[in-house]
Amino acid sequence: MDASHHATAKQPLLGMTLDELKQLARELGMPSFAAKQIAEWLYGRRAGTIDEMTNLSKANREKLKADYEVGLRPHADAQHSVDGTVKYLFPVGDKGKMVETVFIPDGDRATLCVSSQVGCKMNCLFCQTGKQGFEGNLSAADILNQICALPESDRLTNIVFMGQGEPMDNLEQVLKATQVLTAPWGMAWSPRRITVSTVGLRGKLKRFIEESDCHLAISLHSALPDQRRELMPAERAMSITEIVDLLRNYDFAHQRRLSFEYIVFAGVNDSEHHARQLVRLLGGLDCRVNLIRFHQIPGVDLHGADDATMLRMRDYLTQHGLFTTIRASRGQDIYAACGLLSTARKAKE
Repeated sequence: MDASHHATAKQPLLGMTLDELKQLARELGMPSFAAKQIAEWLYGRRAGTIDEMTNLSKANREKLKADYEVGLRPHADAQHSVDGTVKYLFPVGDKGKMVETVFIPDGDRATLCVSSQVGCKMNCLFCQTGKQGFEGNLSAADILNQICALPESDRLTNIVFMGQGEPMDNLEQVLKATQVLTAPWGMAWSPRRITVSTVGLRGKLKRFIEESDCHLAISLHSALPDQRRELMPAERAMSITEIVDLLRNYDFAHQRRLSFEYIVFAGVNDSEHHARQLVRLLGGLDCRVNLIRFHQIPGVDLHGADDATMLRMRDYLTQHGLFTTIRASRGQDIYAACGLLSTARKAKE
């Protein structure tokens, strides 16, 4: 067996919760406080190897190394934009699969857009990732590796689960990753620095709201159910009216933020009629609307609205009581839209 194959057989410590580390310490006959020490090395000090965990005895480090490794895996590819945006490809699992992660610096903010699945089942018309089909869920280790193995990791101020995949379709691992990110024994981030985006899945959305304090972003794109169904097949499983009815049961007026993502397509969802329906749908809900420019993807007959239309829509929504912003486009000179870099790489293989 070659060394590289043996290395993949080891289990990653990355992604383990404090309870899991306590269980591991018990199984290996280590003192219970070792779990907290390992967590500190993994998430506080960001150790790359078990040997760096110097306050564990050498014997205990050897026990750990027999079957475990930290599990950090460097990126396999990177593309740099003139505006400072960097798109990385990270390996996941052991079958040569890759996911995309986008680093977006903006003044004193630096946001990381992370993926939660390889491919996606949702098949939204406007999304390249959906065209790849679904290839698997990421583990909490795979999700956290995008953050911990990022060259700019120490500069991050915000994380958005808006990369490849539908976070609610991999809810267990997403919740586990956000627990590690926010727990005092983990990375101790405020949940207010993390936003999870979703098309809205029945059962999963409610559970996420009740078990997590992270910000929530709903992928909306049309307030008209029939039109949303054409753009987003997931509308059939949980309609936007059902999603909004559910959201009205919770308080988003304080620290936790609720936002709606709305890609503006020329001649499709950009009229005053569409804006009026948005106001009708979201009226009275404590939320914000993010209008997003569309960037062409191959083989899809959708086009981005012009700046005048974007501004007109923003102004109409704002005047009618919806706090609305136009999201700045980043990384346009690289494949910064989800799914484009990994698709290009697959085509080369």
